[in-house]
Amino acid sequence: MDLQDRINAFVKLGEFLNQFQDNISIKNDNVQANDLFYEGFKHQLKLAQEHNGWFTKQNIAFTLKNWSRALTEENINQWLKKYDFQTVNPQTVAIIMAGNIPLVGFHDFLSVLITGHTVLVKQSSNDKHLLPFLAKYLEIVNPDFKGKIKFTEEKLQNFDAVIATGSNNTARYFEYYFKNKPSIIRKNRNSAAVLTGNETKEELEALSDDIFIYYGLGCRNVSKIFVPKDYNFEGFFNAVYKWNPIINESKYANNYDYNKAVYLMSEFDMLENGFLMIKEDESYASPIATVFYEYYDNSETLQEKLKTDADKIQCVVSRSFTDTTIQFGETQNPELWDYADGEDTIEFLLKI
Repeated sequence: MDLQDRINAFVKLGEFLNQFQDNISIKNDNVQANDLFYEGFKHQLKLAQEHNGWFTKQNIAFTLKNWSRALTEENINQWLKKYDFQTVNPQTVAIIMAGNIPLVGFHDFLSVLITGHTVLVKQSSNDKHLLPFLAKYLEIVNPDFKGKIKFTEEKLQNFDAVIATGSNNTARYFEYYFKNKPSIIRKNRNSAAVLTGNETKEELEALSDDIFIYYGLGCRNVSKIFVPKDYNFEGFFNAVYKWNPIINESKYANNYDYNKAVYLMSEFDMLENGFLMIKEDESYASPIATVFYEYYDNSETLQEKLKTDADKIQCVVSRSFTDTTIQFGETQNPELWDYADGEDTIEFLLKI
């Protein structure tokens, strides 16, 4: 199986996923192996929603839409064109996956297989229904993948390198346990936005998507905003109001009520609009239904702070604050070459 064969298989997977988006499943008879997998995947989607209350139909559909958009031949070729695949030494790469949002470990899974390695997956118990089914689809559209994809719920054994994602505490354990293996160890990160007060309503509405998609559970969700002194939050609250129906979802509402009670009992100053609280805080990691904010005096000082705190930040949203900032509304639409934590996974996998 050469690189083009692997690319072709993932392109077919993208065509398969394209049937399941925007909360509507529309069967395409031209998709390979659809008779075997279409109804089965609809069942897996239902199981994923029942198993994890955060995995709503809308959130799963959003994930599948993004992956169907990413897995085109044009996108994959654009992603891989700068790498040299001539000297790959096939290894077994273990992946320890998070489970905060649907298919959150899929990029690592894709990267290992596209580089010609064997993948050994240890899934989170929160997200265990979708990926094994998609792996079976890959094995049907290209049987050479059989034996290259393994799942385990036991202690990891017989692997050559590892990609592990977890909390800061878990990461310390990973770093010790895998100290003799080539590894990428990912820790907690959050995303931030830099506002100037000159943003349009449309930009702030787009920012609300960065905050609320996946209930704010992803590392690319904005959980912290930096604002100038005397910033008027009225425009911000007006713009995010389109997300007010989220308070009707029980898991979110329970977190909102709990965190609001904690803040009130602790006599913390905060602003809220019935479904979102904002609180002045230097931390980047805010609880569900809360966004932290921090004032800044000038852009130069803030840029230095963001550089200093780079290991805590996944991405920064702004109109054009730095060369690497992301446009409003785009945090949850990463390209294949937008690597988590800035770690080039393909380069790592080509060197092991």
